[in-house]
Amino acid sequence: MNVVVVDDDKLVGASLKTILEASGEVNVVGVGCSGQDAVSLYERHKPDVLLLDIRMSGMSGLDAAEKILSSDPAARILFLTTFSDDEYIIRALKMGSRGYLLKQNYESIVPSLKAVYNGQSVFGDDIVSRIPSMLQKSRKPDFSKYGISEKEAEIITLVADGMNNKEIAATLYLSEGTVRNYLSVILEKLQLRDRTQLTVFYYKNQ
Repeated sequence: MNVVVVDDDKLVGASLKTILEASGEVNVVGVGCSGQDAVSLYERHKPDVLLLDIRMSGMSGLDAAEKILSSDPAARILFLTTFSDDEYIIRALKMGSRGYLLKQNYESIVPSLKAVYNGQSVFGDDIVSRIPSMLQKSRKPDFSKYGISEKEAEIITLVADGMNNKEIAATLYLSEGTVRNYLSVILEKLQLRDRTQLTVFYYKNQ
């Protein structure tokens, strides 16, 4: 797996390169320290995953990611930062990034890179659990273009609010089995794997 690493602290960038390559599963093809570096290194190497810091001088990681995704919507971008600001997380979700990790969780970086490479989204449980409160005032998403019915949209919203099947069943006056069936159909329609990906999908479409 070819990865580009961009962090405004050159020492951190070098350390990440060492840690990732020591795993034997990652080949770091480029290391940068600015948003401009992220854009140029991505264009030059077309890595499998871009591991990107957020706060950097000049062009931020978020701005760089938006520029990259505008020209290559399939780009796999995984943010790695010390900051868990709500506005950063929501912007990362909405632009279509593949994940958001906190630097404190170094042991999760390689597994997260592998997950993103395999087409999954990676947002830590602590972050996913906070998303509903971040977006309480956001407008209701329109899922009709995905062939989602009104009842299915209700269930997606309740999943995104953190409810389990039993709670959804009680709220909508359905059996748990019916809720499970609805969820299976929803995941198949949207080609998603699980509830976490469904939650990420919901907030990307806010």
